[in-house]
Amino acid sequence: MGPFGIRLRAAALGAVLATVAALALPTSASAGASATRSYQSNDYCQGQCDDILPPGENGNATLADILANRLLGTRPAHTDDQLGPYSSLVDGYTGLTDATLGSFFDDASFGVPAGQVASTVRPRPDVTIVRDKATGVPHITGTTRYGTEFGAGYAAAQDRLWVMDLFRHVGRGELSSFAGGAAANRQLEQSFWQAAPYTEAELQQQIESVAAQGARGQQALADAQAYVDGINQYITQAYNSRTFPGEYDLTGQVNPITNAGSIQPFQLTDLVALASVIGALFGSGGGGEVQSALVKEAAEAKYGTTRGDAVWEAFRERNDPEAVQTLHDGQSFPYAGDPAHPQGLAMPDPGSVTPQQLVYDPTGSAASGSAVSGSAGAALKPVKAPAALKPLQGVFDQGVLPGNLLTAKHGMSNALVVSGKYTDSGNPIAVFGPQTGYFAPQLLMLEEIQGPGISARGAAFAGLSFYVELGRGQDYSWSATSAGQDITDTYAVTLCNTDGTPATKDSSAYLADGVCTPMQALERDDSWSPTLADSTAAGSYRLIMYRTDYGLVTDRATVGGVPVAYTSLRSTYQHEVDSIIGFQMLNDPSAVDSPQTFQQATQHIGYTFNWFYADSAHTAYYNSGLNPVRPASVAPDLPTWAAPQYTWQHYDPATNTADYTPPSQHPQDVDQDYYVSWNNKQADDYAAAGFGDGSVHRANLLDARVKALVDSGTKITRATLTQAMESAAVTDLRGEDVLPELLQVIDSAPVTDPAQAAAVAELKTWLGHGAVRKETSAGSHSYADGAAIQAFDAWWPLLVQAEFQPGLGSDLFTALTGVLQINESPSGGQTGPSSGPVDANESIPHKGSSFQYGWWSYVDKDLRAVLGEPVTGGLPQVFCGGGSLAQCRQVLLTSLQQAAAEPAATVYPGDSGCAAGDQWCADSIVQRPLGGVTDTASNWQNRPTYQQVVQYPAHR
Repeated sequence: MGPFGIRLRAAALGAVLATVAALALPTSASAGASATRSYQSNDYCQGQCDDILPPGENGNATLADILANRLLGTRPAHTDDQLGPYSSLVDGYTGLTDATLGSFFDDASFGVPAGQVASTVRPRPDVTIVRDKATGVPHITGTTRYGTEFGAGYAAAQDRLWVMDLFRHVGRGELSSFAGGAAANRQLEQSFWQAAPYTEAELQQQIESVAAQGARGQQALADAQAYVDGINQYITQAYNSRTFPGEYDLTGQVNPITNAGSIQPFQLTDLVALASVIGALFGSGGGGEVQSALVKEAAEAKYGTTRGDAVWEAFRERNDPEAVQTLHDGQSFPYAGDPAHPQGLAMPDPGSVTPQQLVYDPTGSAASGSAVSGSAGAALKPVKAPAALKPLQGVFDQGVLPGNLLTAKHGMSNALVVSGKYTDSGNPIAVFGPQTGYFAPQLLMLEEIQGPGISARGAAFAGLSFYVELGRGQDYSWSATSAGQDITDTYAVTLCNTDGTPATKDSSAYLADGVCTPMQALERDDSWSPTLADSTAAGSYRLIMYRTDYGLVTDRATVGGVPVAYTSLRSTYQHEVDSIIGFQMLNDPSAVDSPQTFQQATQHIGYTFNWFYADSAHTAYYNSGLNPVRPASVAPDLPTWAAPQYTWQHYDPATNTADYTPPSQHPQDVDQDYYVSWNNKQADDYAAAGFGDGSVHRANLLDARVKALVDSGTKITRATLTQAMESAAVTDLRGEDVLPELLQVIDSAPVTDPAQAAAVAELKTWLGHGAVRKETSAGSHSYADGAAIQAFDAWWPLLVQAEFQPGLGSDLFTALTGVLQINESPSGGQTGPSSGPVDANESIPHKGSSFQYGWWSYVDKDLRAVLGEPVTGGLPQVFCGGGSLAQCRQVLLTSLQQAAAEPAATVYPGDSGCAAGDQWCADSIVQRPLGGVTDTASNWQNRPTYQQVVQYPAHR
């Protein structure tokens, strides 16, 4: 076993080493590129910075464009031109060289070369927006700071106005009235209203808070206002010229026949609403303490208190010694660990927990559980469509965004960064980027911004792109992965009634400093009616979230018979905009010029991210987040009583502020031999916020490959590091890291049953090929080793249930699947047998990102124990076959035979884009349409959405 918990059995290890050997072959140099092109004087990457963001930069399709897409399959220019190169890396990475990187990535140099200018726009005299012919990316150059940011807003509206409008409505719980009452729209607005409900005054308060943060805060506010001004100028011009996104016609904001209606101008509070959505999606962590408590109680009910707590702790894996870590040189950063004897626990009485009601009828007086009919909707809805527009009717019936965009578990982003000591030129190399999902238009947009105090190129979330959020500066690049450390806690408040009557679980007041205090009701009314693109029935409802001094109410229960409300308190709540200072610094060449100044910039970001940096000489890492300081006596992963002695130190409910851990206590490093991150554990003693950071994690796929490259003695190039990333991207984690042990148990005796033997033989062949999920040939849409992959996909949920449920019992097994899903497969279709528990959160189909959440570590540790191998941080008992190797073997064979017998149509259920049983299509990535234009499905690959490949040969 390696020091980071990487264990690959002989077959899998051989496959990885063979891949590494291929990657380490000499590649063509790319230095010749600089000989044929001159680069801007402030661009120290000299042609060695590349990036890509599918499907394309252009997110503006007029009504005519959308109709042409539906009828003829045409798309506006630059709508999908980055999708092909992105997808083709799946088949092209094995022969990749530095010279051919340009076939799969775009040039991320500053400026636009002579002869490559597609258009030039000057929305004000002090700013110019140039778009290149290759990708249509806006290159914004301003002579004043105001003009620069005005241009950034204008370009953002050109490319993403509709997406920006969607998300400012999502952030306010008003998506249905804006984009139609599809069930997914309602589900999404409900989940965001639960996470970040704000009044308009509170949105404004966040703006004022930033303005009070000195010169940088005031500059940020001025930048944001200029950005909004640019958006609004574009809205006015586009409305008058009728070049605005056609989705406004489809949803009834503008009448497609008379042009009556309007596109509402943006204001600063819209940016706060957008930031709250992005923060909730990608920059939070922790919570789930009630669910963790239910697991603990189920374990104690099964095993008794002492042994039950040991079982809970083992499955919790808060500080697993075998977990792969980003900092692997023994750096320790203690945070969020549990004390031996926690104080102030508020454990729910068995069976007493009920979720807090959110949805009410329009009067707010009675629960409805779903929307009720009766609203007339917006004044312009519905519109009788002319015959030419009939093909557009119902295109948004499934919603404009996935309903579980926030509630389903997400794994985001990866990074591979190697010190110059191991590279061809002696300069560090980074291949990194965020996994933000796949949408059309994309949530992110590309841009270059050059102006006073700003010099950057890269990606930013639409509507927040007054600064580049992930990308490059003049002589450095940076990126992030979601860290998810614990910044959210659950408190129990004692319920009461202000009239003095006995409290019940439904009471709407609580004890605050001994005073019965009414909860604050944060209400949002929403109504909808059919539109041109959405034919759902008219309806309306009221969303109500209750807020206390200790956070938002999420559940009701009793504790020792006393009625309580469980609240969720997040440190970044009411502070989503504060992170703007850090992003401003990352864009400022005078603020960031070294690993140390990079770390100082990212310290200002309150969201939970792992930040990575590379320049010509150094690499660096920093974990950001507003980590609250808790009393040493409390358990961060269990609910606690809402009392001063148990809450965050110096917590002030009026401002939602507290003491936070200082920068020195955040995981950080400069110039480690290499860094990898795929949302894995950061460092020793930095406790995981949830279940699942154990011996097998998808970051193992990266760590095994990069470590092998570093240890090979062959100098690493941009191409070979990209190959390592893509090799991991097409590999099944379960196949590489767990299948060898499954086969080892099975091979402990001869397999005599012909059907079982055939399935085992197919799995061995697949493992010998590296357990990859790739086509037989480019464009075949048929997997090599497809039968083995199908059997394994069907087998995983069956074997997990057969291995663990008999020993854990149904109650504990079900509780554990509630905190950690069994599976996260590429297709999202293998949710377990109908007779057992179903993983409702198993996956979002066609989303690409896979293998972040699952029972891989539990199976791995249990099987090694069955095999008699050493297990550090193992489970408290052997589950498979009751600890008997022979019985475990039989469990595996029986479940494998059952899986192999499942027809393809059962393993891969059909959907609107795929026939049942179509394996490649079930796995494929779909750019989820946020608007009226759709894209073709592409190869599955477990890879960032936006990605950079960089190596700087020079520095200022």
